[in-house]
Amino acid sequence: MSQRRLLREGHESHFRILPRFIQILHGRRHSRNNPRQICSDEIMHQDIIPLYAADIQDQLKKQFAYLSGGRGGDGCPVITFPDYPAFSEIPEKEFQNVLTYLTSIPSLRDAGIGFILVIDRRQDKWTSVKASILRIAASFPGNLQLVLVLRPTGFFHRALSDIAFKFNKDEFKMKVPIIMLGSVSELQGYIDKTQLTEDLGGTLDYCHNRWLSRRTAIEGFAQKVKQTAQILQSFGTELAETELPNDVQSTSSLLATHTEKKDKMKEDIRLAVEQGDDILGSITKPVTENPEYKLNQDQLDNQTTVERLLAQLHETEAAFDEFWIKHQQKLEQCLRLRNFEQNFREVKAALDIVSERLSAFTDVGNSCSHVEHILKDLANFEEKSCETIAKARMLASEGDAFIQSNHYAVDSIIPKCSELHHLCDGFTTETERRRNLLNKSLELHGLLEKSMRWCDEGIYLLASQPVDKCQSQDGAESALHEIEKFLDTGAGNKIKELNKIYREYAHILNEDLKEHVQKVFQKQESMEEMFQKRQVSLKKLAAKQTRPVQPVAPRPEAFVKSPCPSPGLQREYVSNSESSALRRVNCRRGKSEMTELHQSRGGSTMDDEENLAVLRQHVINELIETERAYVEELLCVLEGYAAEMDNPLMAHLISPELQNKKDILFGNMEEIYHFHNRIFLRELENYVEYPELVGRCFLDQMEDFQIYEKYCQNKPRSESLWRQFSDSVFFQECQRKLDHKLSLDSYLLKPVQRITKYQLLLKEMLKYSKNCEGAEDLQEALTSILGILKAVNDSMHQIAITGYDGNLNELGKLLMQGSFNVWTDHKKGHSKVKDLARFKPMQRHLFLHEKAVLFCKKREENGEGYEKAPSYSYKHSLNMAAVGITENVKGDAKKFEIWYNAREEVYIIQAPTPEVKATWVNEIRKVLTSQLQACREASQHRTLEQTQSLPLPASSCTSPSRNHIRNTKKMEERKADLASLEGYGTTIAPKYPEKGKGWAKTSHSLDASEENDGWSSAEDPLNSSDAEEEGGGGGGEMKLTPGKYTVVTDYEKGVSEEFTVKSGDLVQLIREGEDGLWYVKNLSTGREGWIPANNLLMLIGNSKSAQSLSSSESGTASSTLSTSSSCSDSCNASSTSFSDIKG
Repeated sequence: MSQRRLLREGHESHFRILPRFIQILHGRRHSRNNPRQICSDEIMHQDIIPLYAADIQDQLKKQFAYLSGGRGGDGCPVITFPDYPAFSEIPEKEFQNVLTYLTSIPSLRDAGIGFILVIDRRQDKWTSVKASILRIAASFPGNLQLVLVLRPTGFFHRALSDIAFKFNKDEFKMKVPIIMLGSVSELQGYIDKTQLTEDLGGTLDYCHNRWLSRRTAIEGFAQKVKQTAQILQSFGTELAETELPNDVQSTSSLLATHTEKKDKMKEDIRLAVEQGDDILGSITKPVTENPEYKLNQDQLDNQTTVERLLAQLHETEAAFDEFWIKHQQKLEQCLRLRNFEQNFREVKAALDIVSERLSAFTDVGNSCSHVEHILKDLANFEEKSCETIAKARMLASEGDAFIQSNHYAVDSIIPKCSELHHLCDGFTTETERRRNLLNKSLELHGLLEKSMRWCDEGIYLLASQPVDKCQSQDGAESALHEIEKFLDTGAGNKIKELNKIYREYAHILNEDLKEHVQKVFQKQESMEEMFQKRQVSLKKLAAKQTRPVQPVAPRPEAFVKSPCPSPGLQREYVSNSESSALRRVNCRRGKSEMTELHQSRGGSTMDDEENLAVLRQHVINELIETERAYVEELLCVLEGYAAEMDNPLMAHLISPELQNKKDILFGNMEEIYHFHNRIFLRELENYVEYPELVGRCFLDQMEDFQIYEKYCQNKPRSESLWRQFSDSVFFQECQRKLDHKLSLDSYLLKPVQRITKYQLLLKEMLKYSKNCEGAEDLQEALTSILGILKAVNDSMHQIAITGYDGNLNELGKLLMQGSFNVWTDHKKGHSKVKDLARFKPMQRHLFLHEKAVLFCKKREENGEGYEKAPSYSYKHSLNMAAVGITENVKGDAKKFEIWYNAREEVYIIQAPTPEVKATWVNEIRKVLTSQLQACREASQHRTLEQTQSLPLPASSCTSPSRNHIRNTKKMEERKADLASLEGYGTTIAPKYPEKGKGWAKTSHSLDASEENDGWSSAEDPLNSSDAEEEGGGGGGEMKLTPGKYTVVTDYEKGVSEEFTVKSGDLVQLIREGEDGLWYVKNLSTGREGWIPANNLLMLIGNSKSAQSLSSSESGTASSTLSTSSSCSDSCNASSTSFSDIKG
């Protein structure tokens, strides 16, 4: 049965549910014998009641006639015409509408009895009374039983009315009696007092506004019930006539859509029920408040009507629920069927691949080792195929469950389940059959190899029997005995019947194997023939003595050394044809085994490489496809939104505040689009055949990716602007034209999402390309992309800095940023302030630039999105040219020091973790080292210029004796007063920028001692440059300073040839030697050796006290990063400070 026919039959069976539902919606059980039901039915159908209170509400409010709910003696409804001065002015249309509406309210049974009209004209004239009666008689649409007229109370008009009524009675043309009453007491003789309103002297509780409001509510509720029923009917028809989709996604979407509509229908029904309950509650409220209260007939009719409508609504809801359950069940069955069909296609394709691979196992092998290898491959293949077979069997079980649950598409599911079972069973059977064939092949090759070994052993035996010994009777008998003993072993080793072998192994014998069996059998027969001939000869020798014959054949012992002879040995006793045949067999077997061994070793590697190639191709395809989609989305935004902002036809939709804000809203998106569309996408497409080399594409375009930093920096302004105008009609119109489901802000986020997506794709590609040519490029590209992301993130923090007077761009590249606890310990300042600062940390956010480090206070902001991001209030900054660091602070592995101007200002920094601290210390060390290197290069350059310009190379400032005198004087001054260092040096002091030019709190003037220190202070004895100046000026030796050093030049000619250091290695000073050599330990390799001291640059020295200078064991002291000594070593050669070089 076809799929289309199954769907059609399922749809028809589903459609048969609908009649029952529609039957209940229409309320088919109309019984005219039930007046209450008749009332509700009449309200439900507009063809019976054409007018509603809401339609003539203004006319009813005039109250020139009303239905109070009172009844006559036999249940006749009472319509009252109260005294209404403007009765004659009522338009005829209004008069007809009101009378028609009032007479339609009572039930058909009550209206059939007839109405009682009470016309109150006590305050009127007879002429008006006559006109009123005539008008009522002409226009009243219902049956009349009695007309009661309260005539005018004035004497004259009362007498006139009596006389005029007697003479003009025939003019009224009424078939019912008209009774003229003089008072309400007479009226009560016709109608009970309880059925009359208070204005007629009765006790009936009636409020016209309340009556009108209730009638409007009841009729509105009836309309609501009718509309709900019609909507449910229409929705039910829509559900029943819906074609079932043919794919999973459409079916899921259809089920979700129908469920959403159903929920809305249920909500409408719930609201209608609440409305009916409220109306019913208002009708029965008097009885609830006062149990003795009696409802009049109209109120009882209203109660019955509302109850009937509620009952019908509940019945409709129940019928719809029943219908929906079956419809939902069908859609869910359809969804499960589509999933089953989709999974079936996937599993079927996998089974086809497995079956195709299984069919490739046709080789039965050419040796035991070959067959064992094939069996192993078959076992591995079977293990890998288990997952596919398990999925197929699970899917078949799922289909069987559908069949058991009476799924509507059973006829479509059964063949698929049968096919799955057949394929799985067929795979299992075929695998077992091929395993049995290989086992039989292994058994046959075992027989053949056993026969071959037996033949080889026999040939060896014949060759090993000495001819001379066989000439004697005893020797012949002994040889004969050996031969007979060997032939007895043939029962379990030789092939007995060739035809039996053919019959038993017929299903595995191919031409090559059959030929091999024949050759083995021929060899076996030839060997047995040789044994028979030898037996005959030996028996003759054993039977009679003959004269010994001189042996002429060479002794076999001379060349037989193994029980398994090689083909070369067989030439002595085996014919040339046999020998060559054996050689061919052995050669063929050897070649086959070598081939199989090579394939077995390389097969798995090749499979793995193929899998990795497929995965790489998948990643490059995803990269290119998503790149194309990204470019299309950018173009769509630029054309559909950005360009429309300049469109004069759309200008009226743009608010004035939004005009000229395109650059803020879209940033440099156009620049990003042109880069990707014109350059990057085209370059990516060139690597589609070489995905492992795509890292080169990223590296070639890495500088262009910097444009994302500008876009991300503008993103907070863009998002703030979007939040202000997201409800703009302009954006809504653009979105409608583009048919976008998502608003513009989702597309403005695309560049941020895309730049973060690249690193994920590069990681995937690198994972599958570790052994490929482009692995290094991929790793470098990944590192570069991650660096860009970090730079973008850092820049987002940098733009949040407030209160900085200068230009942040002048501080160089932002290297690091993060939050820390900071303590201050300044030499200057009040002691109480110093104590408070020492024990109470400050929360500061540090920004490390190439030229300065900024201290800011982090302030959290309230808002949404980027407005919720923190801001950073600028406090102060330190010029990196005057900064030093102490790497370790005793007592806390997370602390380090940043000090400034000879420790005049000390900032103790506590990082969140030791790892964060290590990262910051390393980065600061790099900055200071780069400054030192720049200083040295500049100094060397100036020295070279001076050397070339002066006739004499010597100068007064580089004289060793003068340096010695100057350093001696300097040491004497320090012993007297470490703080008083004026008058030292001849170089120009560094001039740091003043506050207001980009630096804050860095406008300190340096004393003369600081001039030669360059980057760090000369006040601290441990960071003083004296030690270097004593020997550095004239090229003398550096003074021993315990600590760690970095190697500035490669050195490979130490005392030990094994000890070498490279530029950048970190070494630990152990002891000082002679001739300027220091004994150090290379912390990278762990080796120790001697190296010239001028090859080292002190990075970390002990900073506890001046006494530690003489001790090499002060390893527990804090480490201080100081670049002053090396800087002065290089700078003093030309008497030029670092500030001079910068200037």
